[in-house]
Amino acid sequence: MTEWSGELEDADATATLGATIARALSAGVVALHGDLGAGKTTLVRGLLRARGVSGAVRSPTYTLVEPYNTPAGMVYHLDLYRLGDPEELYFLGVEELSEPGVLALIEWPERGCGVLPAVDLSVHLSHQGDGRRAWVQAHSEPGRGALEALDAGWRFAPDI
Repeated sequence: MTEWSGELEDADATATLGATIARALSAGVVALHGDLGAGKTTLVRGLLRARGVSGAVRSPTYTLVEPYNTPAGMVYHLDLYRLGDPEELYFLGVEELSEPGVLALIEWPERGCGVLPAVDLSVHLSHQGDGRRAWVQAHSEPGRGALEALDAGWRFAPDI
């Protein structure tokens, strides 16, 4: 399986998708695609809650990167919307994203093209009525494993 799609009725369903990804992919790179307000940060919040983060989770629009030391390992949340040049990622420590056990969640990944590590999973979110539509693609063996787990039961993930 290399792709999955589903409807997300509301923000809670978007957070549940994030929690499911948290359980399915322990480390790697997740590219988050979608227009402003599509739910990327809501998905990240659900993922981080599933990883044990209880504090505030905001999009790092101005800081570009927000690290979270979770019981399951380091998670880096990047928002590259305001990135001027992909080379700026070297000043932010882009090399850390490839370390073993690290999970990187990258909003607007196309702005870091050529510098970011290989993507394991791409999540595309779009507006659909009052909810969202999610389309997830796997680009690696760990990504395919996560996609199979997602397909097997994302709707059965516990409440966030």
